[in-house]
Amino acid sequence: MRNPTIEQEKAMEWLDVGALDDLPELGARVVKRAQAGLADVAIFRSAGAVFALEDRCPHKGGPLSQGIVFGGRVACPLHNWNIELATGAVVAPDVGQVKTWPLRIENGRVLLAAEALAEAGAEPAVPACPVRRCG
Repeated sequence: MRNPTIEQEKAMEWLDVGALDDLPELGARVVKRAQAGLADVAIFRSAGAVFALEDRCPHKGGPLSQGIVFGGRVACPLHNWNIELATGAVVAPDVGQVKTWPLRIENGRVLLAAEALAEAGAEPAVPACPVRRCG
């Protein structure tokens, strides 16, 4: 639920995951998920906005939190796939989707929707290797 309605947002449980000032511009921090087999949550900051994505590229599972953040995107450190921070969509010509979760900022603190750490969700599908950038 990337863009919840006002009513949905009020009903959500929020977890404080740190100070906004501790999150570097064009950088990321990782929030660990306790359940085995689930990718961690990467919290990104870019152009004054903050985003929460699953810390796993849908191509080969690379840790997105270790990628380069630029222009509202992150480049996977393994094979340079680009993922939109706002939507989790993989940029063409590559295809795929990364799970995203709502965040909000209150009193200088980053709050993550509790569902991000509680739900198992489906693992992202790994598409067939495209013509370019295979590894």
